[in-house]
Amino acid sequence: MKRKWKIGDLAKLTGLTVRTLRFYDQIGLFSSSGQTESGHRLYSEADLSRLHQILSLKELGLSLEEIKSALNGGHISPLEVVNLQINRIKEQIQLQQKLLEQLGHVSKLMQGKGELTVEDFTSLLQAMKMGFEKPVIERRAIWERHLDLLGDFLTEESGMPKPEEEN
Repeated sequence: MKRKWKIGDLAKLTGLTVRTLRFYDQIGLFSSSGQTESGHRLYSEADLSRLHQILSLKELGLSLEEIKSALNGGHISPLEVVNLQINRIKEQIQLQQKLLEQLGHVSKLMQGKGELTVEDFTSLLQAMKMGFEKPVIERRAIWERHLDLLGDFLTEESGMPKPEEEN
């Protein structure tokens, strides 16, 4: 038997608020696939999968409207969402590993009463800066890619010819 959750149970399970889930329903982003005899929302495992996609895309920096368009237009599959998350986490791990190595180097120099050079500090600062800048740059690139897909989708839906690319 497949599991079903009421809105309060789903909120507890996901860490979202009931208010957020109702808002997602109100804007047509995420709705329950069923309801009880008394009219309460019932969410299925498929609904839970869609909610995962929504939260993952939101974490990647897309707006709710972009997420809605992407998921409703079939531009992003659940597998693509998971792969985007995997790649993002791998990049974050690499950035954190580089920062850890830089901090370890500086710590060893400090413990050994070694002389810290300007290069040591600039390398450390660059590693720290990349940790902050990379996600912003990554989100912007993803956002631009999805806007392009959305534009293509809207052009197809309207029946208008695609604008020519500028060279």
